[in-house]
This record gives sequence, C-alpha cells and structure tokens, in this order.
Amino acid sequence: MTPVWSKSGWRDRPRVQMPDYPNQSALGAVEAQLAEYPPLVFAGETRKLRDALAKVSRGEAFLLQGGDCAESFAEFSADNIRDTFKVLLQMAIVLTYGARVPVVKIGRMAGQFAKPRSAPVEARDGTELPSYRGDIINELGFTPAARQPDPAKMLRAYTQSAATLNLLRAFSTGGYADVHQVHAWTLGFTGRQEAVRYRDMADRISDALDFMAAAGVDGDNAHTLRTVDFYTSHEALLLEYEEALCRVDSTSGKPVAGSGHMIWIGDRTRQPDGAHVEFARGVQNPVGLKCGPTMDEDDLKRLLATLNPQNEAGHLTLIARFGAGAVGDHLPRLIRTVQSEGAHVVWCCDPMHGNTIRSSSGYKTRPFEAVLREVQEFFAVHQAEGSVPGGVHFEMTGKDVTECTGGVRAVTDEDLSDRYHTACDPRLNASQSLELAFLIAEELSASHKAGQAAAV
Repeated sequence: MTPVWSKSGWRDRPRVQMPDYPNQSALGAVEAQLAEYPPLVFAGETRKLRDALAKVSRGEAFLLQGGDCAESFAEFSADNIRDTFKVLLQMAIVLTYGARVPVVKIGRMAGQFAKPRSAPVEARDGTELPSYRGDIINELGFTPAARQPDPAKMLRAYTQSAATLNLLRAFSTGGYADVHQVHAWTLGFTGRQEAVRYRDMADRISDALDFMAAAGVDGDNAHTLRTVDFYTSHEALLLEYEEALCRVDSTSGKPVAGSGHMIWIGDRTRQPDGAHVEFARGVQNPVGLKCGPTMDEDDLKRLLATLNPQNEAGHLTLIARFGAGAVGDHLPRLIRTVQSEGAHVVWCCDPMHGNTIRSSSGYKTRPFEAVLREVQEFFAVHQAEGSVPGGVHFEMTGKDVTECTGGVRAVTDEDLSDRYHTACDPRLNASQSLELAFLIAEELSASHKAGQAAAV
C-alpha cells in the first residue's frame, strides 16, 4: 500500500547531497517567505508538457533539453538568456526536419542552481573547505565565509528564476521565435567554410519554408510559425526550496512543484527510499530520473512504481548517462526491464556526464566526438531493442566558450583556457550545439527513411 504523501514527508527520509545550514532559524524564515511567494510555473503548463512528453514516449515527438550546467548569479543577464534560448530554437528546427516530428523544447533554466558533487569537501594547498554546491547554496570563492551555506540565497535564486521565466515567455510569444528568423541564424552557421557539410540540409529546410509560404501556410494567421512552447527544468536537489514552492492545483487538487515545469532526480540522489524520490513521487509535474551505470534492474522497477504509480505516459523520463563505449553494457538491460514492466516512459540521452575527462592542459572537459558517439550508441541500442529513443539532454550555452574540445571550430586542449567560464562542468558552445543538432538530425533522417523503406 502506497504511503500517504505530504510535501514535507521527505524530511523523514535519508538525505544526500544537501547542505546542513548552520542557522536553522534563518532557514525557517526563508522557507516561510518563499511559501508566500507566487509559484514560478503553473499547473496547466505542467499538464501541457506532460501531454507533449506522452507523444515523445510514442515516437510522435522528440525531446530537446538543454542549458547551463549550473546557473549563476554573476552571469545573469538578458543577453545570456537570449543567446541560450536562440541556440535551442536553432537546434529544434534542425531536429524537427530530421525527425519529421515536433520537438518539445525544455531549458535547463530558471532554477538550475544546485549541483551534486563527487566529494563533500575540496582541498587546496592543505586547506579543506566544503565543496561549492551552486549559487543557491554557497559561493565559488575558496574561503570559509563563501563556502558556508546561506539560506538567503534561495530568495535570490527565486527572483532570478522569475525574471528568466518572464523573458523566456516574452521571447516565446513576442515574435523572436519566428521560424524564418531562427532559420536565418542557422544559415549563418552553415555559411562558414568549416560547416559546409551541413549546408545541404539547411538548404532543404529553406526550400520547405519557401514551399509553405507559397502554399499560403505562412500567412498572417500562421501563429504556430511565430511562437513556441518553451518549458523549464532543473534538478530538484535543494528540497527546502522545492517544498516551499510546492502548491496545490486548484483544478485537480494535486500537488505541483511550482519551481519549474519539469524536475529531475540525479544519479546520486535516486535512492528508492531516499528524500529526493519521496518528494518527487507526490507532484504531478513531469519527472526526470538520471540512470547511470550503477542503476540495477530491481531499483529501476521500484522507481518506476514509486515515481509513476498510475503508469501515465509523459510523466516519467529516464535520462540515460553512461559514457561513450559503455551504452551497450547498460542500456539494453534497462530497456528490457521497462518493457517487462509495461512502463510508459520517455527515453532520453544525456551524453555529457559520462564523458568528462581531465585534459592535458589540466582543465575538465568533454570531447565533442565522445558526446556524439554516445548519442549514436543510444539510437543504435534502441533500434536493436525495438524501443523509442525519445530525446537528448545537453549541458550547453549560447556563449562562445571554450570548455568542450572538438567540433567544426576544432577547440583543442590548449584552447580551453581562452574562454573557460563554467563554475562546474564544461558546456558545449553555440557552434558545437548546433553542429550536434545537424549530426543527430542526419541520424534521425536516415532512421526515418529506413522505416519508410521497411514499410513498403
């Protein structure tokens, strides 16, 4: 029998990857203040996303999820939000053409402030301090004061998230997302000599848009060509923040995580009896679950039953993250477990976290070629298992950073120091992100043609 859920029930469960606040009265005051604030997202939006993800689970749509490793207070600006949104739209158009289905667009934005860490402490020159866990918890500076968890940072994270969402909603509906404008940006990328191999697909997209205009589809009433549905997501790591923003949907009477449209549980916090699973099981938002190499079949069965007891399509997304070369060792058994349970899930590939290495120049990086290879392995395994490869999940930015090596711009180990701006993990830059979209679109297009040929 499923135990009764309450938004504070997680407090009775084992917790990991969360800070211990030294000032409990200050923490309580912040939680009380957040509980009085309006939710950042609304129940109707989460239901709409769930319906869109249900189509992804059936192969009727494709999921693109991307954004910052961890949002920061220092880099918060309209330009940064715009640039990441812009690249995600460009990627979505290319993927739509390749997959021949609508693309569901979800940003790692407006809430992605907390980060799990591999070690609770960091040591430098004989000094040991608590690890940096994201701007919502503490600061990057290596001092005792900076690394002390401060609950007031939750209020700043809320304010920044609200401002980010406000701008994203304006961009989504105010004309900035017009498909012709977005494709014109993409043509700027394929116009470079190093990106010439992608020009043919870009030209075919141009031809399709021209045909729609000639056929009258692109008239003044073509609302769908000028606006997009864009959703936000983050790892629900800091549960005090999540609980404070949890609300009851007046339409359904069910709890909603008001912090973002979609929340996910990380690979380090997915214990079936743990605090994070306990919180996520009670909200009606779409929920993501990171699945790494240590995920076993029994735990996956328990998590499927706990997080999606009604087996609703679109409610649960399994985000696979194994590393290039290891997908075939782990993904098939997890797919078969899902199939044996008859579970409705979205399968999504996170090719970033399993491919982090230390470069020869000392920087933490991710090789573009390894990221692409993991995506290709993800698609190949799903094809072999008769399952639906639903989408991709990237840590990326619209800025011209040098954090991941490779790509048409050929970032090398020696280039990493030029513009290495991330506070945590390396991100794909704008050029690498768009190139990856073209390469994935080629995979999807080939799969689509093969499916058509088989049906004849």
